[in-house]
Amino acid sequence: MSIRKKLLAVAITAFFAGSAVAAPDDKRADVEMLHETTLSLIQLLVEQGVLKQEAADALLKKAEQRAVEKTAQAKAAEAEAGNAETGKDVVRVVYVPEHVKREIREQVRQEVVAQAKLERWGDVNAVPEWLDRLKWDGDIRLRYQDDLFADGNAPETAFQTIGQNIGNTLEDRQRERVRLRLALNANVTSNVDAGIRITTGNTSDPVSTNQTLGNTGNKYSLVLDRAFLKLRPTDGLTLWGGRIPNPFFSTDLVWDSDVNFEGAALSYAPGSQELQREFKPFVTAGVFPLQEIEGKTGIASKDKWLVAAQAGLEWVPSTRARFKLGAAYYQYKNVSGVRNLTPTTTGQYDLNSPQFRQKGNTLFVIDSDANNNGNPNSEFDPVYGLAADYRIANLTLVADFAEFFPVHVIGSFDWARNVGFDQAEILTRTGQNIQPETDGFQARLTVGYPKVSERHEWQAYVGYRHLERDAVLDAFTDSDFHLGGTNAKGFMIGGEYGIYKNTSVSARWMSSDEISGLPLSIDVFQLDLNAKF
Repeated sequence: MSIRKKLLAVAITAFFAGSAVAAPDDKRADVEMLHETTLSLIQLLVEQGVLKQEAADALLKKAEQRAVEKTAQAKAAEAEAGNAETGKDVVRVVYVPEHVKREIREQVRQEVVAQAKLERWGDVNAVPEWLDRLKWDGDIRLRYQDDLFADGNAPETAFQTIGQNIGNTLEDRQRERVRLRLALNANVTSNVDAGIRITTGNTSDPVSTNQTLGNTGNKYSLVLDRAFLKLRPTDGLTLWGGRIPNPFFSTDLVWDSDVNFEGAALSYAPGSQELQREFKPFVTAGVFPLQEIEGKTGIASKDKWLVAAQAGLEWVPSTRARFKLGAAYYQYKNVSGVRNLTPTTTGQYDLNSPQFRQKGNTLFVIDSDANNNGNPNSEFDPVYGLAADYRIANLTLVADFAEFFPVHVIGSFDWARNVGFDQAEILTRTGQNIQPETDGFQARLTVGYPKVSERHEWQAYVGYRHLERDAVLDAFTDSDFHLGGTNAKGFMIGGEYGIYKNTSVSARWMSSDEISGLPLSIDVFQLDLNAKF
């Protein structure tokens, strides 16, 4: 029972008791004190919202009526007993031992004090309790970016004729960009959290939240980037639903850092919060709808899905070393293209075309006249579909050494292979004998602070990436290296330095070339000013 309910019960009992007796002069002071205390207590309950004023008035009126009735009954009983001292008041008081009174007073005092501290009675700066369960965080980033293209690159028209989503291959580009992210986490109960995040960006690009400056003073768009519920029914078990953060242990080889997942996921990591535990296993699985197709026509026009699972182990042999290994399997369903074979099926399977892609994956034409019903003079672009199926096996390893604490030496290695690439099936689907290019890997070495959050903290890193054409789905891999997509190899180097608390500057250089096909070499330089709050 809450303290307010207890106070209400005490008030009602005390008022009825104090109003139901008559007192002689030598007891009247005690009764009056009880009466005034009860009135004050009821008024406090009204102020705290436990009782409405109308209910309190009704309570007092009823008590007065009962007091009159009790007094009349007492006098009638005395008359029947032949009391000689008729007309004198009679008091019937239940005896309460003094030590019981002290215990009651002390218990009520402690509970009232505790409730007052919890609800901040008398604190002019107090805020409602529910505000304490909300947590805000966010960041803002200012970026200068320089995109440099080699003179020997093939022109963009050559890429466009094979369906690659490339608009520029020869003209260097300088951009000033801004990113804002603002997140709110609401602790509904001890086992339930709700989260939302808004960002700059747009609804057509899942791998970037950047806004490029230079829009003739036009305002920027804000989008809902996350909206989820997170449940923790038992220790170590977490259930997610909605638009959620990436639940998998991974690098940007497979998943860009801005990618969020739509659907449901669960993770189980027993003992993950136990600092002294040496081995910490974890399992994560999820089901994520990629594209819901309304008015499906034909067996090939089906909803697109991603089904994923990962198992791993974190090993912490000492306070100066940590290793984490994760093995994942990502299976995409119904993402490969289906050709429209005749004019009667023109447009029937166009929805099998990727809703979003960057560049690199092998494509083929599924509708040559783009719904123009066989007209050879069509001015519409053809519709392209993915030639291969994508079932990605992924292995991620991170080793963190802190022998020179607070400076860490962190090495990471990420490997991915598309085990769903079937050359014979692709030949049947596309009529093309496409050679498999299905492997990708990335190695990176970082020295410094694992996370830069204070002034003068720093880190520096160097890495190398090799990501073949169909190793992963090009839609979701890193959007900065090679300006996004697959079929790229090269190195990256960068660093970050804290200039104030939660404020840092960072820079990185990425140099990449194509692995196969048309020549495309791109260097990207990024200089950032980051502030977190």
